[in-house]
Parts: sequence; C-alpha cells; structure tokens
Amino acid sequence: MRESIFSSSVRSFFVGLFGMAGIILGLLLTISLFSSLGSSDSDIDTTYTQEILPNAAGVRKSLSKDAPVILQLNINGIIGGESIDMNNIRQQLVESREGSLANDRVKALLLNIQTPGGTVVDADGIYHAIKTYKEKYKVPVYAFVDGLCASGGMYVACAADKIYATDVSLIGSVGVVTPPFMNVSQLMDRFGVQSLTLSAGKDKDNLNPFRPWRPDEAETYQQLIDYFYTDFVSIVSTARPKLTKEKLVQEYGAKVFPARTAQEYGYIDESGVSMSEALTRLAHEIGIQDDYYQVVTLSQPWYTGLFKTNMSVFSGVVKHQLEFSPETHPKLQNQFLYLYRPGA
Repeated sequence: MRESIFSSSVRSFFVGLFGMAGIILGLLLTISLFSSLGSSDSDIDTTYTQEILPNAAGVRKSLSKDAPVILQLNINGIIGGESIDMNNIRQQLVESREGSLANDRVKALLLNIQTPGGTVVDADGIYHAIKTYKEKYKVPVYAFVDGLCASGGMYVACAADKIYATDVSLIGSVGVVTPPFMNVSQLMDRFGVQSLTLSAGKDKDNLNPFRPWRPDEAETYQQLIDYFYTDFVSIVSTARPKLTKEKLVQEYGAKVFPARTAQEYGYIDESGVSMSEALTRLAHEIGIQDDYYQVVTLSQPWYTGLFKTNMSVFSGVVKHQLEFSPETHPKLQNQFLYLYRPGA
C-alpha cells in the first residue's frame, strides 16, 4: 500500500529527529571521553584550557614547553557578573602554575581591562589575588585599558605596576554605590494592601520597602558605604601616588576622565598606547628583546555549558528579563558596588 504524504512526512520527521539526537549523544560521549583521557595523567581536575594569543608583533607561534609566557587575564564585563568574578580569576592563577605552564613559565601578567566595575567583594578579591600572585612569584603586572576602566576596574588595575590605555579610553569613578532601594508603602496604602514582616534583632528589617522608613534608617548602610569608600581611596592613593586622598575626595570624586586627562591626574601611566606596545614593554621588563615568548590566556572550553543541567534548551524554560541598568543584574542585587553608573 502506498504511504500517504502525511505519514511519509511524519516518518521523515522522526527519522531526522532521532538521527540528530544520536549525533548529539555521540558528540557528548566523545567530548567526555577526550576529557577523561586528557586528565588521566593527573588526579587534578582543570577548569580552563590554554589559548595562544598574538604577541607584540601580532603573531601566534607554537614554541617549546620551556618558552616564557605572559599570562593575559581578561577583566571584561561586569565584575561579579556572569563572565568575571574573583573565583574564576583565582582559579586561572592557580592553573597558571600547573600542567604545561608549570616550572615557572609564567614570567608576567597582563590585565586586559574593559569594565564598568562591579561588586565590592569581587573587585577586592581579584585585586588581592593578583597582588598575592605578583609578590609570591616575583612577576611584573601591567594593565592595559581599551575602552573603560571604571570603579571596580580601577580598583583591580591598582594591583598593576604600570597602567596603559588607548586614547579613547575612560578612566576613574572612585566611589561606592548600592542598587536603588524602593519603597512602595504609599502605593500599598492606596490600594488597601497590607504586609507583615517578622524579625528579631534591632534594625533587622531596615529599609523594608513595605512600610514607611524611619528618618535614621539609612545610617547603618551609609556607614558601610563610607567604610568601603575609605578603603577604595586608600588603595588608589597608595598605588598611584600622584592621586592623593585629598584630590580624590575633594576634586576628582567619582568622575571618569578621558585617558589623556587620566594620565595628567595620575590614574594611569600613559595614554595613546596600543596592546602591541604594552606587550613590548612588558616583554622588555622581563628581559625579552626578541619574540621568543608566548602570550597565553586561560578560557573555559566551549562545551562546558553543554553539561549544565539548568540549560533552558533542555528544561523548556524561556526567561524574559528586562534590565534598565547594570546594577539591576540579579547577581548585583543587595550588593555594595564599585560600579560606574552614568545617568544615575
């Protein structure tokens, strides 16, 4: 009996569907096999893979395993957000002394910065991780800014011995902020809505948005903000001696400045510098006059996300999210922030 067009279409659809499922399953099994083979020589699991980047001449070379390495740490995006936080920077620094990078191959760090800043905790954690690494292994650290180095980015850059930037970069924003606190108690009164919050401990429900706020309610939070701000000013003025505490607090505030102005004020060492020039200077700093070195960054393998159980493609969840500004990112909520907020 001849097959109907509908039956033929349905059969073809399921044949294609199961065929594709088989291919995906085979790919996942292959990736898993290679991952296990790659780690069979060691009981230590690694998170990152090495990627060779262009050197100062714009060339990527495969060199011997004893060639000196400049490790590039990418501080790109919101600090404490999806792409960059203190834990993954710490892990990269740990893995930079293992595997093919062992035996003191990493001779210098280059911080590639393009960030508006982020959480106080993550900026401070990254800063101290880099400082500790620099002091422990006696390696120079340079920072290169190509775009924006604001707030938490400036905090992290203070771990560097030298800070260079392109002419179109913006630098600065030494300050602390929190996400906005909203109060909806008057709106609730208008519509006859009541709310009950149970708490124990004096001021435990400070800034509760469902009741009118007391006049002194923000004092505790302001004290914490002032504490973090004092620490920030101290970090910057220590690392950048031309930027005195008085100038930072009384004159420059939390403004950002074009790179040339930032150089004049002392935020950076030099503007109008390219990545190639920054690499050349860092190579000379560690005694390399030729091109026998590699620039390496550590990145997570592309297939890492395939093994996450919360992927929406498998869970069937479609999430619609509207963000008006960076600080509304879920990971930044209820956090103190070293974050540049233009228009705030």
